[in-house]
Amino acid sequence: MIIEVAHGWEGVVTMGILLFNVTTAALMVLMFNGGLALVGQSTLGRRRIPWAGVGLTGLGLAGVALQLCWSGAMGALDADPSKSGWWRVVTSVFMQNGGFGGAAWNIATLAAVAAFADWFWGAPLTLGLFAAGILLPEQIDKLWGQTSHSTDPRNFAGSSGATYFLGATLAAALLLRGGADENSGKAAGQGAEQGSDDEGASRGKAVRKNRLLALGVPVLGLAMWFAQENGHGLVSCYGFALGALAWAVFRTVLHPDRDLRQPPRTTVASLTGLVVRRTRSAG
Repeated sequence: MIIEVAHGWEGVVTMGILLFNVTTAALMVLMFNGGLALVGQSTLGRRRIPWAGVGLTGLGLAGVALQLCWSGAMGALDADPSKSGWWRVVTSVFMQNGGFGGAAWNIATLAAVAAFADWFWGAPLTLGLFAAGILLPEQIDKLWGQTSHSTDPRNFAGSSGATYFLGATLAAALLLRGGADENSGKAAGQGAEQGSDDEGASRGKAVRKNRLLALGVPVLGLAMWFAQENGHGLVSCYGFALGALAWAVFRTVLHPDRDLRQPPRTTVASLTGLVVRRTRSAG
């Protein structure tokens, strides 16, 4: 009887972990689609190299390499609350403790979200928002009385928290802006043709769809937090709020479509083509 109960409890725990992972991944899918809608999926190849995104991804990869080369890296750099060290809140972000699969997911999502953020927010603001994703959640938690430190080792390292925070800032901008094409293709004057009217109706429908997609981020985030105490959901809500504030403050100086008006010398498509050609010639 005791063995049966133990097996049943183990099954419940396994299902709980699976549901946690599925909802966490679903939230990232919402953010990824929001980033595509915000910058325009068809424009990616014509955009500049997102150097801020490349830099953050490089730091993530460097952290993984350090862990592979130095067995004491996690102990020295993670965010274990039982250890001292002011640097841990920052260095722990670039350590990964989810195994190969978890590290690959964290690096891949960091690369994608940071690229979208760089193209929309620009490099300086992207780096600032990512830093806020590292430093702010703990301070906000204190304001809400959430002062206890987690004793779960899974929370001592990983870039996912800052990545979800950054991704949520894009969702907020999508809600307020409506998408990459919200202000493009306006009909001229009173005598617009039927084609222009149809285009305007289609654009309006896309904007409404994008805003519903953006709202899904804080809604799902709050649901995850209350149902699972999933911290990814809570930091996403924090990021969403800061993203709305950032859009209100910096919207007049943001130029997310600059690459489309003034094509850069090196684009994502040209760099990809160069790499492919050199790979083929080397083979």
